[in-house]
Amino acid sequence: MRQITEPLSVIDVDVTTKGELPGAADYARRKIGELGRFTHRPVLHARVRLTKHDDPAVERPVVAQANLDVNGRPVRAQVEGVNAREAIDHLAARLRIQLARIAEHWKARRGKVPVESLHEWRHESEVSRRASFFPRPPDERRIMRRKSFTTAPCTVDEAAFEMEMLDYGFHLFTEKGTGFAAVLYRGGPTGYRLALVAPAPVDQLSPFERAVTITPQPVPCLTQEQAVERLGLLGLPFLFYIDAAEGRASVLYHRYDGHYGLITPSSG
Repeated sequence: MRQITEPLSVIDVDVTTKGELPGAADYARRKIGELGRFTHRPVLHARVRLTKHDDPAVERPVVAQANLDVNGRPVRAQVEGVNAREAIDHLAARLRIQLARIAEHWKARRGKVPVESLHEWRHESEVSRRASFFPRPPDERRIMRRKSFTTAPCTVDEAAFEMEMLDYGFHLFTEKGTGFAAVLYRGGPTGYRLALVAPAPVDQLSPFERAVTITPQPVPCLTQEQAVERLGLLGLPFLFYIDAAEGRASVLYHRYDGHYGLITPSSG
């Protein structure tokens, strides 16, 4: 099969909007569509969602989210802005960085050589502050999304690459060496932290190159109600815990709309 070596044409982008955002859809189609110049793999589908919060207390009320299917590889980004144009510009800039990373990754896999830029996180690479959640009153928050999926065993490096491509603040996966459920997230002196459902010596983990701070404490065992309460009291973006009723790892997190989401590994 002939490999594509030249930049591709303009991407066809499906845009949806929520709230008063005149002209934003057309601008997003053009701005995100132009990213076809920076990818060397076909973008099979591209979707952008723009949401404007009406609450005047929200400093950056426009949330821009994008999901791309780059030749089977999902690429996701989410940013916020004071207006639609700013949010879309930030979104395009972040996607461009991710498309460059994925191109380097494919090139490295073909040549079987390491790519140093994929094993570090530079804070200055952030094109804007990471999107915060809508300040919904605690008594109005509900678990609006529950997701269970099979976590294929992978290394810390593979989990970090996946997290960056999906623009997540954390990534739940099965650590390949120990077989333990684990969460990788940004933080600590190295830029990344790793929490395992049960602490394990680093030499038991599958080899990895990325600089990571490993959390020595075990995750708490909580009921769902206790997890919701702790997440709110500590002001955390997410909480990794063991569900007391089901005995399995879970991650409770704040959604952009101020409600909660819950992720658990599939038992199958």
